[in-house]
Amino acid sequence: MTPTAPVRVKICGLTREADMEAASAAGAAYGGLVFFPRSPRHVEVPRARDLALAAPVGLAKVGLMVDPEDTLLDDILAQVPLDMIQLHGRETLERVAEVRARTGLPVMKAVGVAGPEDVARIGSYARVADQVLVDAKAPKDAALPGGNGLAFDWRLVAGARIAVPWMLAGGLTPDNVAEAVAMTGAAQVDVSSGVESAPGLKDPDRIRAFVTAAQTTSPPRL
Repeated sequence: MTPTAPVRVKICGLTREADMEAASAAGAAYGGLVFFPRSPRHVEVPRARDLALAAPVGLAKVGLMVDPEDTLLDDILAQVPLDMIQLHGRETLERVAEVRARTGLPVMKAVGVAGPEDVARIGSYARVADQVLVDAKAPKDAALPGGNGLAFDWRLVAGARIAVPWMLAGGLTPDNVAEAVAMTGAAQVDVSSGVESAPGLKDPDRIRAFVTAAQTTSPPRL
């Protein structure tokens, strides 16, 4: 039997060099930088550059953007050494393909899920994105498209067969991530508010606990 690989973890919304260090030291695979002014985790481009340059070797730097225009994409990538772009808005299939072609970077597209009708969209975006982030759909009156600390019914994606690597997000914490991995078979998970002591401030102990818990239950190799 082939041994299973550890679950890959993304710690999103990093705002301090110490957060980068804590994510890497805990064994996270990705560190997320948020470029969205309404988020408490937003970082300005010069600050993001400093954080990206301070990231330990081996930590993939992901830039989260919401419906970015080409000028914003160009400005960010001219200054910040990112490894991946995460699109977390209402980007169409065509726009995802455009961003991927324009930047030359792998693109992860977030897809909000609240019910069975949303699951079909995952497969559609898997045809144009390099990865898909399966997140809880934000409420209609929510100020943020993600990072709201909300979960969805994980049974909707249990054992999902998606054509590209996918990541589970939405309301994950050190207390429930092992259950989420066991139920869904997710090989990757994403967390932001679930490892914070306050909005935008990551707690190194919670980061370490989250990564440990996520990797306690490895997903089955189907």
